[in-house]
Amino acid sequence: MKIVGISGSVRRPSRTTALVQNILDGLGDLGAVRLLELVDEAPHLFSALTAEALSDRAANVVQLVENADLLVVGSPVYRASYTGALKHLFDLVDYRALRGTPVVLAATGGTSLHGLMTEHQLRPLFGFFGARTIPTAVYALDVDFDDYELTSQTVRERIDRAVIEARQQLTLPALTSRPVPIRLSVSA
Repeated sequence: MKIVGISGSVRRPSRTTALVQNILDGLGDLGAVRLLELVDEAPHLFSALTAEALSDRAANVVQLVENADLLVVGSPVYRASYTGALKHLFDLVDYRALRGTPVVLAATGGTSLHGLMTEHQLRPLFGFFGARTIPTAVYALDVDFDDYELTSQTVRERIDRAVIEARQQLTLPALTSRPVPIRLSVSA
């Protein structure tokens, strides 16, 4: 089982990275876990506009995402959406690669007003890919951390629920890689 966590933060230290790591910690017994921090990978990804033009390092990042059995994707909220670095990464991912892949959604922000970013921005992004987003998204405020360490029991409970749901998604039958075509007959 390949589990890939992605922190869309472009800063270090990062509350988003801490949140994604907390979720990964709950899934670590399922297989190989890898955390991708876009603070490190974005400069390599931004060197290309298409997947064909990627450097070896950037192509490996995209391949890790495309081959994951489970994704944990987190972003700080910037202007009511996810970061441009996260957007660029998924611009490079093949649109067929994530079909049926379970995805845990996570975000951090300074105010509860941005809490729906996971529902209005991240969930539709993964809907485009045909991924299976976990019902429980995890959103944490700046006040839920002390020196970049998660301290909120409420957020920990949401993480626990998301981890349970992710484990349940992994036991569901895999979706076919290609949709079944619908044939319509039109009579004149």
